[in-house]
Amino acid sequence: MNLEQLKPQITSIIANKNNTVDERLLSICEVLESNVPYYNWVGFYFRNGDKEELKLGPYVGAPTDHTIIPFGKGICGQVAVSNQNFVVPDVSAQDNYIACSITVKAEIVIPIFVNGENIGQIDIDSNTPDPFTEADERFLEFVCTQVATILE
Repeated sequence: MNLEQLKPQITSIIANKNNTVDERLLSICEVLESNVPYYNWVGFYFRNGDKEELKLGPYVGAPTDHTIIPFGKGICGQVAVSNQNFVVPDVSAQDNYIACSITVKAEIVIPIFVNGENIGQIDIDSNTPDPFTEADERFLEFVCTQVATILE
């Protein structure tokens, strides 16, 4: 399935006020993981209160020990500090990478902004080397923008 074709599903999930925020976030993870063959782990991390750390939110994929990530550590922690997208074509080439699974070959992390503040991010791991394109980045920016509307 083409990424653009998933946009209406994302919009529909966001608009469903019968579900809690976490239920909607989990539904987004499920849609992405089941419709994009190289999205093997999909999850959200959010700033943990006033602490300089991220806390794992809803996700789909293999269980992870990384439920708390300090700012600056790993790809997610770096995005929390830089406020920039981070696409990693080959995780083995990253000095500051936190390995979740030996099967992971690539990662993409896109920040979520609410009122100009980086409050979290979507994190996607892939077992495929270098699968992420600019289309993935733009699509995930769209997802994050949609998610921000229910986090305000």
